[in-house]
Parts: sequence; C-alpha cells; structure tokens
Amino acid sequence: MRKVLKVLLSVLIYGLLILLSILTGSLPFDEGLNTKKIDRHIEKLKELSWFKNVYEDERHHQSFFINRRVRKYLQSFVRVRLLIKSEKAQKRFMKLLEEQAVLREKNKA
Repeated sequence: MRKVLKVLLSVLIYGLLILLSILTGSLPFDEGLNTKKIDRHIEKLKELSWFKNVYEDERHHQSFFINRRVRKYLQSFVRVRLLIKSEKAQKRFMKLLEEQAVLREKNKA
C-alpha cells in the first residue's frame, strides 16, 4: 500500500511540475530559449503603444536581444498575455527592465 501511495505522489508531483512549466513557459529540464517564440511575442507586444515606447528606448532596447531574464520572461505565453491585459503586469515588467538596465550600467562602470 505504501509503495502505491509513493508512486501516486510521485506522479502527482511530476504532473504539477509539468503544468507549472507550461504556465510559466519554461521546462525545468530545458534551459534553452525559443527565439522564434520570443520574437513573435515581441512583435505582438509592439502593437501596444506603451511597449513600443519601451522597446524603442535606448536604455532598454538591448535587453530584448541579449538579456536572458528579459527574454525568458517574454518566452512565456501566460506572461505576455498578462502584459497585454494587466497594468500591474506591465509595471512588474518595467521594473524588471529597469533592474536590468541598472545592472548593465553598473557593470560598464
């Protein structure tokens, strides 16, 4: 009986990890970024004026191409959907961009 419960618990945990991975847009065992997906999401977001302004801002522009945290964020369908619909998500994303810009400037100095 214990062995069956252990197996069921393992299957449940693994299933939850897979579901979480799908929702966040990244798999725990796959560290690669999907460039085509990210580029599609960026193109979709560029239809929004607030994003287009941020994208064209020199301070943040290179983050969309070289910053792993920003690209990983934009790889997630769920996060991009939230960026389209939620002002709160937009503020969180702007905070991420700002943090990355500060780090980049700090590293240059």
